[in-house]
Amino acid sequence: MPSKLPSSVLLPYLMVLSILLLFLYSFLLFPLHKPEKTSSPQQSACNLFAGRWILDPQNPQPLYNETCPFHRNAWNCVRNKRENMGLINSWKWVPHGCRLPRIDPGRFLDLVRNKNIGFVGDSLNENFLVSFLCILRAADLGAKKWKKKGAWKGAYFPKFNVTVAYHRAVLLAKYEWQPEKPSALPDQDGLKGIYRVDVDVPADDWINITNFYDVLVFNTGHWWGYDKFPKETPPVFYRAGQVIEPPLRIQEGLKVVLEHMVAYIQREVPRKAVKFWRLQSPRHFYGGEWNQNGSCLFNRPLEESQLDSWFDPSNNGVNKEARQLNYLIRKALQGTDIKLLDLSHLSEFRADAHPAIWLGKKDAVAVWGQDCMHWCLPGVPDTWVDILSELILNTFWYEVKNYTKNTTI
Repeated sequence: MPSKLPSSVLLPYLMVLSILLLFLYSFLLFPLHKPEKTSSPQQSACNLFAGRWILDPQNPQPLYNETCPFHRNAWNCVRNKRENMGLINSWKWVPHGCRLPRIDPGRFLDLVRNKNIGFVGDSLNENFLVSFLCILRAADLGAKKWKKKGAWKGAYFPKFNVTVAYHRAVLLAKYEWQPEKPSALPDQDGLKGIYRVDVDVPADDWINITNFYDVLVFNTGHWWGYDKFPKETPPVFYRAGQVIEPPLRIQEGLKVVLEHMVAYIQREVPRKAVKFWRLQSPRHFYGGEWNQNGSCLFNRPLEESQLDSWFDPSNNGVNKEARQLNYLIRKALQGTDIKLLDLSHLSEFRADAHPAIWLGKKDAVAVWGQDCMHWCLPGVPDTWVDILSELILNTFWYEVKNYTKNTTI
């Protein structure tokens, strides 16, 4: 009978066999378990601006109510007892092929800690801002009103050292009333004075803020019409201090203003700042303009098949200007690093979500007509906030990724 191998000889063989078995196990199993790819907060292929509204009775309640201290009375539809507010906020925007998460205000503020976000433009950007402030306040009840640096309205969130504010600049360019009538104007009949618009000079309200904000959201559009500048008080466009001749019509003036304001933003806003340009917020006047008994007493969103009849400029309807202006803005932004915030399409559906006759002030409708331009709050701008916050976090993804890595236990 052969003698047993001594343990001193057997041990190395067992070790080699163990290593071979371990290698074989790893080779067979590891290909079946590929590591998951790390993804950013928003899938790169996802277009948050294309989708549909679905009625979701289980949609979470808004993050704020009529008591929010940043409200503007005319948009506070809960306090003003607008009908169907529960239904208005039961509609949920669902992008095609991807998910739009609802903003988590605490997480968002934490991830943009020590940063500042600014809105520049007309009252539709203020409408946007009020929604944003009221949502963020849910994570910091110590938020304080903030109106420094020429801000029209804003808030400071002390827990996170974040400022979010709005600078009113309805044309973006500087403009002012002048009773004198420039001799360059060919038709002086019935003229009461002019609004001088300096196409190459930003409005005072935002000219000195470009280094303060880490994120800026611009808009203009709703003031570029003859209802704001009738024949007897027209805008007259100046460049380098001189009247532009021949005088420009309003939309021609807008083109030149966009050219100069976009160039100013590109030149003066630091490259590290994130810049958005919000496209038009569509109006929903039905049956006439705001001063011609136009109304928006609707109970549900429009169908997609109805949108062109409402908004296509070729139909010459009362709400055609949104798409017309968007065309000019898109052209002006070509070749820049300003990101398009295209909230127009998703908002076109929501004829049901304006303050309409519920304006919170006696005789307001008799004086101003129904408000079919601004939005009820809570309401559609809350979805704008969800989209903007997702895009901001996506833009700051590398910082967010490092933050998450450093705070994960």
